[in-house]
Amino acid sequence: MPATTPAPVEILDHFRALAPRYDVVLCDVWGVVHDGVAAYAPACDALACYRAGGGTVVLITNAPRPSPWVIRQLGRLRVPRDAYDEVMTSGDLTRDKVAARGGAVFHIGPERDITIFEGIDIRFVSADAAAYAVCSGLFDDTKETPEDYRELLAGMRARGLLMICANPDLVVARGDKLVYCAGAIAELYAAMGGEVLYAGKPHAPIYRSALAKAEQARGAAAPAGRTLAIGDSLRTDIAGALALGIDGLFVSGGIHAAEFRDNPSGDALADIFAAAGVTPHAVTPRLVW
Repeated sequence: MPATTPAPVEILDHFRALAPRYDVVLCDVWGVVHDGVAAYAPACDALACYRAGGGTVVLITNAPRPSPWVIRQLGRLRVPRDAYDEVMTSGDLTRDKVAARGGAVFHIGPERDITIFEGIDIRFVSADAAAYAVCSGLFDDTKETPEDYRELLAGMRARGLLMICANPDLVVARGDKLVYCAGAIAELYAAMGGEVLYAGKPHAPIYRSALAKAEQARGAAAPAGRTLAIGDSLRTDIAGALALGIDGLFVSGGIHAAEFRDNPSGDALADIFAAAGVTPHAVTPRLVW
């Protein structure tokens, strides 16, 4: 039989052209809804318009903090509450994994991420005394790189410590800068032979939990064919969705912005999709209604 030709990727200026095909949107946060400093007003408006037309929006994020904390942060960044129904975070899943294990934990990450552990029966210890490690980020992501952790990780690897990665993202946009995330530390640890358990995207559990929240919010399940994932990371947002049979809308103006200069073209898209090994259903420079 002749080989089938893949469907062309749609390049859209406005989400409203795609929205009627879907009942549920699983939308990434950093790089799509805000940049860590302020909300993207057009993106928030697009999600609000989608919801006004009967759609359900679950914000699905690799933020290494519980969803109530993220909801408060969204408010501080002026993301309007009518832009989403529910929030699902990798921090929520991390809490579940840590609660199931308990015991002595070595935490790699900034002090602000301690909210992951609130109310859980654990104790914080050094890497030499820990039963396992939880990585939520770098201690100081304004100065450090993953290479600064190589010696620490070598010691953990020698002890055979499991690392729970609370944020599988490699980098995230903070304003006009890219900063390293926990995923970059976990990737280095895995390359050194360490065992890593990932809590967020692109792994299936966070999507299933987000879909369960969507079903509860709308009072009915949405089939995969009527669900759309929106995100700016091919490696996490799009790859994770496609693995579950969910269409992906790739926002090229997020962490990949420098590669497109907000003007995605066929050749540039083909190259980056080939490198990532995933092809989304559609592409838009920014989420706009």
